Amino acid sequence: MVKPMPKVGSCRNGCNSARKSARRIPKGVIHVQASFNNTIVTVTDVQGRVISWSSAGTCGFKGTRRGTPFAAQTTIGNAIQAVVDQGIQRAEVIINGPSLGRDATLRAIR
Repeated sequence: MVKPMPKVGSCRNGCNSARKSARRIPKGVIHVQASFNNTIVTVTDVQGRVISWSSAGTCGFKGTRRGTPFAAQTTIGNAIQAVVDQGIQRAEVIINGPSLGRDATLRAIR
């Protein structure tokens, strides 16, 4: 008589968890790329591993509205919301680009 083998998850140690456990991140880096057409926000940890990202296009803005300060403010809010749940306390901000979204992102972060 053959015994059925138990199902094992994709991990080698036999775990069946479907989700990763949330990492606790004390400090992060917020990268803002603000162009005239779009605003892209990436939140990384100190080593440079991406934790969260967002852009004006993924927030639902289309066409020339992606380059507006309001779109940049909405984008930074979406990117930071996921990181705050992971316990980030401090953040360094790096801003690149010539757009009007530069000032709006700083105001939204504060």
